[in-house]
Amino acid sequence: MRAVLQRVSSASVTVDDEVVGALDLDGGRLGLVALVGVTHDDTAADAAKLADKIWRLRILDGDDERREASAADLDAPILVISQFTLYADTAKGRRPSWNAAAPGPVAQPLVDAVVAELRSLGATVETGRFGAHMRVEIVNDGPVTIVLETR
Repeated sequence: MRAVLQRVSSASVTVDDEVVGALDLDGGRLGLVALVGVTHDDTAADAAKLADKIWRLRILDGDDERREASAADLDAPILVISQFTLYADTAKGRRPSWNAAAPGPVAQPLVDAVVAELRSLGATVETGRFGAHMRVEIVNDGPVTIVLETR
């Protein structure tokens, strides 16, 4: 599995003019957006590993103005959005290939497993809508953007 993790001061996802997920970040509080992609050989163990990394990665501001706090430390909310395009292959030509991206029936349960694992760890999680055309609004703080992979 692959995720692009962003530290944000604001984030929401809209489908058909309806906000389906948004982070409640008041008073200068920060949160995380995780764009999650799945490939063919990913497993539930990969989903659990990715969720743990997202929850515990120390990229939020701690008390000493260094990036030393995790979402777990600060109870920071997380917006998880499925993103098959993370597995685009652009090696040939000008048109990306999506062959490395797992099909919906494989990917959706694993994205759902990441969300479920985050919640079981204690995270407040919002989501997009799998397979929908989504408009994602992100205000990246820092900017901080990190790519995570389970393999």
